Amino acid sequence: MRMTLLRYATWMTAQATTMGMLGAPRSFAQGSPSTPPQVVTTGTGEVQLSPDRASVMLGVQSRAATVAQATADNSRRQRAIIDTLRGLGLGSDQIMTLNFNVSPDMQYPPNGTPRVVGYVVTNTVRASLRRVEDVGRTIDAALSKGANEVSGVEFTSSRADSARRAAITEAVAHARADAEVMAKAAGGSLGQLLEVVSGVEPIRPFEATMARARVAAAAPTPIEPGQLTVTATVTARWVFVPSR
Repeated sequence: MRMTLLRYATWMTAQATTMGMLGAPRSFAQGSPSTPPQVVTTGTGEVQLSPDRASVMLGVQSRAATVAQATADNSRRQRAIIDTLRGLGLGSDQIMTLNFNVSPDMQYPPNGTPRVVGYVVTNTVRASLRRVEDVGRTIDAALSKGANEVSGVEFTSSRADSARRAAITEAVAHARADAEVMAKAAGGSLGQLLEVVSGVEPIRPFEATMARARVAAAAPTPIEPGQLTVTATVTARWVFVPSR
């Protein structure tokens, strides 16, 4: 029993020493000066701009009994489309192949074994246009040369950087205006700016999804580019100065 009490006393001494070591930093922290009161606000800025650039995805899908036949048909039609795009004034830097795919054309009988009945070749190119007014005639020209897939149109703007900065400026102004109101309502004013952090949402290209076209359009394709929106969010912190 005496040995047990001795071990218990030794354990208690060790615990007290450990707690004293852990408690020292806390006592020091309590003696440090407190953080001055702050005002934190978040502001949002939004700028709209008209798109002046567009991209059109133009595809050709060919089916045939053999890979060679499907590839030959696809190459002939896609070459005609690319030549037509060049004839419309597009340079090599404005035409890019996005996808080229060869896959078996499968048949699945209700009570039989799946079998290959042919092959499907798909080739898609992206035409980057420097004028949104050219979208409709580009689609119509591609359809007339054998395109049977128009997967979408994306609108963007060459003025994205200036719009982003304008949105940030507006967001900061809103954040400061709210901060001044908060400080005044709390019986003080704003002091030194401590931090400002921006989070600009990237411009999401307006995308008009288009159904696959199996025949050439009978009338000119109407296209409306609409408006793009740039949004910026800013979070800022100021020192709060109490009135005296």
